[in-house]
Amino acid sequence: MAGSPTAHPRIGVLALQGDFREHIASLTELGADVVPLRRPEEIASLDGVVVPGGESSVMDKLSRAFGVAEPLAEAIRGGLPTYGTCAGMIMLSSRIAAGIPGQQTLDVLDTTVRRNAFGSQNDSFEIDIPMPELGEAPVHAVFIRAPVVEEHGPGVEVLGALPDGQVVAVQQGNVIASAFHPEVAGEDRFHRRFLDLVHAS
Repeated sequence: MAGSPTAHPRIGVLALQGDFREHIASLTELGADVVPLRRPEEIASLDGVVVPGGESSVMDKLSRAFGVAEPLAEAIRGGLPTYGTCAGMIMLSSRIAAGIPGQQTLDVLDTTVRRNAFGSQNDSFEIDIPMPELGEAPVHAVFIRAPVVEEHGPGVEVLGALPDGQVVAVQQGNVIASAFHPEVAGEDRFHRRFLDLVHAS
């Protein structure tokens, strides 16, 4: 691990915009040493990183303005365990459908993700989704202006899909992404899976 090789891995939560506080709380509860990530020089000390939900186009602009985007993408390509939720899934994806003009991504997950696939904030919804990879009980998923995975490469494992087959949770090597917000629902199995990756690395 880049940072602490102890039972308390050092996790950075990208804290430029969005619901980073909820992720910090979830991971702290699971015993991680969690810090807000805002500057490129902070990346080297991290054992893992979380890209939270929020507004993906704003997060993209801020991550470039703060100089975090390039070194973060490089670290993830180099094996840094990463988890992205909602806008974080868009940020990690290689391709965006319905992105705003000029919107870029970190390009570390071989997926095409559609922004706001379910409509506006008013079209938010909750649903229980069976995800055998995460255990017997279904995952209670909260969707808020959520994206959806329209296409994915052969190296991407589907962890969860809606009843109509739309893919909403994936993993590719050291990168996990979900279109929904486990940190809002009090669902900790995605954060646990992410921390398992951190400990394994």
